[in-house]
Amino acid sequence: MKQIAFYGKGGIGKSTTVCNIAAALADEGKRVMVVGCDPKHDCTSNLRGGEEIPTVLDTLREKGMEKLSLEDAIEGKKIEMDEIVYKGYKGIYCIEAGGPKPGYGCAGRGVIVAIDLLKKMNVFEELGVDVVLYDVLGDVVCGGFAMPLRMGLAEQIYIVTSSDYMAMYAANNICRGMKEFAKRGGSRLGGLIYNVRGSLDAEDIVTEFAKKLGTEIIGKIPNSLLIAEAEIEGKTVIEYAPDSEIASIYRELAKKIYKNKNGVIPNPLENKELMQIGLAIKERIKKMRN
Repeated sequence: MKQIAFYGKGGIGKSTTVCNIAAALADEGKRVMVVGCDPKHDCTSNLRGGEEIPTVLDTLREKGMEKLSLEDAIEGKKIEMDEIVYKGYKGIYCIEAGGPKPGYGCAGRGVIVAIDLLKKMNVFEELGVDVVLYDVLGDVVCGGFAMPLRMGLAEQIYIVTSSDYMAMYAANNICRGMKEFAKRGGSRLGGLIYNVRGSLDAEDIVTEFAKKLGTEIIGKIPNSLLIAEAEIEGKTVIEYAPDSEIASIYRELAKKIYKNKNGVIPNPLENKELMQIGLAIKERIKKMRN
């Protein structure tokens, strides 16, 4: 079983990317699981026609099990696998970790509890999963969201970024966390996924950024109205427009990621280097205006 985690700035298109990769792998006959690690619990909705599923934390709360140890919950048969694992497109297993009630507790707790519960219930083994994709909220903001890379749970980490300065700033921050956790056996960086957002397509700047980190762009996802159309229908492009060029791009990316066995400990940029990238983006924007 291969475990892969996807990180990136909030709103960068991470969930869209993860769901399309999952759908592409499922089309190839792989048994795929997607674990949504965002308190908004909408990571897997495009695999289920836009329908959201009950989260792990909500399920535990509704059953009055928040104060029980996971061992007691499992041994007492108080929680069953089908109460937290749901099926989506082509049988993809979907799980949403969830989060605390607004204003209460740590947002990353859902990730910690969900992953711990999956392991203790032997979910991966019981379902015979080939690949697990973790869709993790934005930046490395706390131990919960950092769990997949901190524990080396995921074999590889992929960071989704655009040519927006703040997206690369977040990507660099994630690499700082990876470098720190690497000392204790944390996950390796498999590469950057360049997701073109808005009118600015500065692939050369992102390529240079990747080079400085010690990695590469493993795939580029161009702007496509089909992506937005598919999401309105609660679908991936793979399902909505399987013969489209953008679907082919996602399939190729999925193959590369599944076959990739390489990973590096990134070398995060210093603030001065990041500012230089910011200035280069600013100049590119000025040229576009003129």
